[in-house]
Amino acid sequence: MNALFIALTLVATMFIHIKLPTIGNGGLIHLGNVPLFIAAMVYGKKTGAIAGAFGMGLSDLFSGWAAWAPFTFIIVGVMGFIAGLISEKAPGKRALVNTLAVAAALIIKIVGYYFAEVILYGNWIQPFGSIPGNIIQVVLAGIIVVPLAGRFKKRTGQI
Repeated sequence: MNALFIALTLVATMFIHIKLPTIGNGGLIHLGNVPLFIAAMVYGKKTGAIAGAFGMGLSDLFSGWAAWAPFTFIIVGVMGFIAGLISEKAPGKRALVNTLAVAAALIIKIVGYYFAEVILYGNWIQPFGSIPGNIIQVVLAGIIVVPLAGRFKKRTGQI
């Protein structure tokens, strides 16, 4: 399952995206967060962390964003882990819990990539330009995944 979600995350990140040359230092709005969140919410924190870290990290390596790969590995791995942890452990209605998991992942992404950009480019102001793209990416993935995650979990027998 880990290998499948690494591959799905890699492909969705590399090939289902829109380049943003005017926001921050470029970047992408991609759908790689969709399989990442499915992995985390259906199969748990370990699969979410592995899918995110390796899937998106490899995408950076293969797509000419190699300088970002170590940051992506850590940031998106933590996103997958925390989203999966919240989805596994938090009580309540699944849609609300999974929305909370997406919100936590969004905060991790914004903060993580802000500081990654500060480190890579040595500028404390410019990274603010990347925040809207990061928000769009995660919110779009959440809109797609949250209504489906519970159904997927039931079908896989993970409940």
